[in-house]
Amino acid sequence: MKHIVVGTAGHIDHGKTSLIKALTGRETDTLDEEKKRGISINLGFTYFDLPSGKSVGIVDVPGHEKFIKNMLAGASGLDMVVLVVAADEGMMPQTIEHIDILSYLNIKNGLVVMTKCDMVDDEMLELAEEDIKEGLVGTFLEGSKVIKVDSLSKRGIDDLIKELDIMTEEVEEKNTSLPARLNVDRVFSVKGFGTVVTGTIIEGKISVNDDLQIYPSNKKATVRSIQVHGSNVDTAYAGQRTAINLSNIKVTDIDRGYIIAAPDSMLDSMMLDVKIKLLKHDNCKLENWDRLKLYHGTREILCRAVPLEKESMKPGEEGYVQLRLEEKIVCKKLDPFVIRTYSPMDTIGGGIIVDVANVKHGINKHTPKVIEELKIKESGNPKDILDIYLRLNSFKFPKIEDMMSYVGVNKSIIEDLIKDLEEEKKIVDINGKKVHVEYLELLENKLIRILEVYHKENSLREGMPKQEAGSKVESTFKAKDIDAFLDCLVARGSVKMVSNLVSLKDFKVEKNSDDIAIQKNINSKLLKMGFSDILTIEELAEGDKRRKQVIDSMIGTDLVLLGEEYLMSMELYKKAIDRVKNFIGKSGPMAIADFRDMMGSSRKISMLILENFDKEKITKRVENKRVLY
Repeated sequence: MKHIVVGTAGHIDHGKTSLIKALTGRETDTLDEEKKRGISINLGFTYFDLPSGKSVGIVDVPGHEKFIKNMLAGASGLDMVVLVVAADEGMMPQTIEHIDILSYLNIKNGLVVMTKCDMVDDEMLELAEEDIKEGLVGTFLEGSKVIKVDSLSKRGIDDLIKELDIMTEEVEEKNTSLPARLNVDRVFSVKGFGTVVTGTIIEGKISVNDDLQIYPSNKKATVRSIQVHGSNVDTAYAGQRTAINLSNIKVTDIDRGYIIAAPDSMLDSMMLDVKIKLLKHDNCKLENWDRLKLYHGTREILCRAVPLEKESMKPGEEGYVQLRLEEKIVCKKLDPFVIRTYSPMDTIGGGIIVDVANVKHGINKHTPKVIEELKIKESGNPKDILDIYLRLNSFKFPKIEDMMSYVGVNKSIIEDLIKDLEEEKKIVDINGKKVHVEYLELLENKLIRILEVYHKENSLREGMPKQEAGSKVESTFKAKDIDAFLDCLVARGSVKMVSNLVSLKDFKVEKNSDDIAIQKNINSKLLKMGFSDILTIEELAEGDKRRKQVIDSMIGTDLVLLGEEYLMSMELYKKAIDRVKNFIGKSGPMAIADFRDMMGSSRKISMLILENFDKEKITKRVENKRVLY
C-alpha cells in the first residue's frame, strides 16, 4: 500500500493554512503566537482521506522568509507539493525561493493552487494564472495544473481533492526493505508516556519493540508505541507521517534534526563529497572556502565549500564540491540537500551527497582520479559502487549493514553483489570480513616487510610465530582472523607455513657446519640430562649469540619450550607423552607424584611438563589429578 505525504509551499499570507483547513477541517496553527499573528511559524501536520480510500498526510510549512529553516525541515520526506499562490498577489519572492528549495529535494510531483479567487474578478484571475505559468517555466512544476479555489467558500476544493487523488497514483512506492530511518522534526513529552518524536519515515519500517539508534548521539531507544494519523499501529512504513513514543530516552536527549534509524545503519563524517547545482539567479555563485548553511533532512549545519573542478562556480553551473563541516553529519549516499549563504541568508543551490569523505580533496594532480571515482559513486551500477566503497573502506572491515547503507540496496542484493565481486577476485573473505583485494595486497606487502626484517635477524628460525606476525600486520585481528588472512597469502603464493611459523615463500634456513655442531651438542646434552634436570634458554646458550640463534631455530622441532624459558628435548617430551597415555589408559587418573616417580623427575620439572600437556590438550586436570583430554 502506498503511503503519501503532501506538503504546502508558498509566500506568507497566501492561504496555505486556510487551504488545509478547507481540505481537512483541521487547524494546523497550534501556537498562540501563530493564531494571534495569523502566520505559521512552526510546522503543522494533519491528514485526510481521498475518495479512493488513501489516507494522505499533510505538512503545512511556514511561508515567511525568517522561517525558511522550519520550511526545509518540513519539506524532508515529501512525495508531492501543493504550491499555493494568492490570486490577488501572484508569484512573490518567497514563492520563488520555495520552488528553488523543493527542486533540490527530489520531489517530482506537484500542482499549483491559486487561492483567494473570490477576491478578484475573472480578468484578474486570468492574468494571475498566466503570471504563475510563466514563473514556473524551467522549474519542476512547469506545465503543472493550476486549480482555482477559495478556502472560505470552498470553491474548487472538490476539484483539488480529485486532482490530488489522481496524482497519488504517480507517486513511487517507498523501499521498505532498507534499514529504517526517520528524520525528527518535532520532539515533546506526553505525561504518562514520556518522549515522543514525529517525522516522516524515509526508508524501511518501524515496529513496536524495535530497538533504534538516535543519531548523532548514538544513544539507544526502544519503540513503546506508534501512531499514524492519530491511530495506534503496530508498524509504520516508509512514506508515513509518524509519531513514535520512545522508552529509555529523555526528551532532552533528542531534538529536531536528529535521525532515528536502525542500529549501525547510518554513515557519519565531518566532510562530504557532493554534487552541487547552483541556481541561475545572479547572486548564486560559489567561491573556494565560502561559508554556507547546509540543510539535510531536518538539520542545519555550517560548512565551508571546496570546489573540486575549478576555483569558483557561476550561477547555473554544476560540479563536484567537498564540504568541510563544522559539526558531524549523519547521512546516506545520494541524500538530497540545500545550501544557503551564511550572510545574507539566500538559497543558492543544492544537490546530492555522493560520498562521506575520509580524505580532504582540492584541485591538484590527484583531482582527475577523484572526479572519476565520484562519477561512479554518483551514477554507477551498485556493483561498481560497492567495489569502490570496499576499496576505500576495507581498513574499517565494514559490516554488511554498512554496505547496505552506502549502496542503498537491501541485504539480499548486497550478498549477491559480494558473491559477484568474490568470483571476479576483487574482494576476499577474511573470517567473514569482506575486504578489497587492493587492501589485502597492502596487508600482504606489510607482512612481507615484517618477515624480511625478521629473517635477517633470525636467519636460523623457520619463521615467525603466526599470531605474532598477524598481530603486527593488523592489531585488531583475532586468532581466527589471522588464520584466514595467512591462508589467503599462502594461496597467493607469497608466504608459507611450517607448523605455526610463517615465512616468506622462498626463505630457507641455511646452517653451516658450526651451527650443525652446536645443534648436535645441545641435543646430546639434553638427552644425557633426561628428566632429572632442566635448563633455561639462557643457561643453554652460555652467553653465545650464535648458540642462542641455533637454540631458537630448534624450538618447535628438536626442542620444546616449557613455561616461558625452560627447554626439553623433543625426543624426551614425546617419550613422556607415550608413558602418560599408557599409565592413564591402564591405571586411570594420574597424580603428579605418579608422573614424578614414573619419570624419575623432580616435582618442579614434572609440573612444567604436565602444565604443557594441559596447554596442548593432551591431558586435562580434574581436581588434583590428570586424565586424557
